[in-house]
Amino acid sequence: MYLLAFAGACVLVAMVPGVSTAIILRQTLRAGRGSGLAATLGNETGILLWGLAAAFGLSALLVASQVAYDVMRVTGAAILVIMGAQALWQARKGAPPAPEGEVVPGWRGPYLAGLGTCLANPKAAVFALSFLPQFVPAGQDVPLTLVTLAVVWVAVDLLWYGLLIWAVGKAKEWLGRPVVRRRLERISGVVLIGLGVRMVVEAR
Repeated sequence: MYLLAFAGACVLVAMVPGVSTAIILRQTLRAGRGSGLAATLGNETGILLWGLAAAFGLSALLVASQVAYDVMRVTGAAILVIMGAQALWQARKGAPPAPEGEVVPGWRGPYLAGLGTCLANPKAAVFALSFLPQFVPAGQDVPLTLVTLAVVWVAVDLLWYGLLIWAVGKAKEWLGRPVVRRRLERISGVVLIGLGVRMVVEAR
């Protein structure tokens, strides 16, 4: 029963737009579903690692260290601002043509983009440490249950982002128009820079 309650909570969390959504949608718009899926897998690898860290108490060390927290916060913000600037530059010089079919020239870049932004986001660590333990029933093996919850979290995320990627793919003909792609690049650039600025100025 607690797993169903947790899965429902994960759905609500996944539906709230944030850094992960911005990165995944941008990769999908730029290079197709394969790129978006690679970014999703990278993001979920990071989520799983934060979940495992929460299970074994490693996230608590980050929360306890203001210096480590600030370093990660500034690093994550810098990554987002750089990606946002790249998107604005891409929009300025003209968005590249939409790829044919679903063939994507390489998955490593999108995967690392998803993984890097997740691991460099200290809010993800704090969220894992505060969110997951609330669903551990009394008397259960805490580390094992937290690992199980982390896996459920990843599964729900994969389903949600998979639906988003599919929806974007269905609208590919309209989204692939040069004018629309340039506008979307501008929007994603502004959103990424805004998220980066918010991350660096937000208090813990």
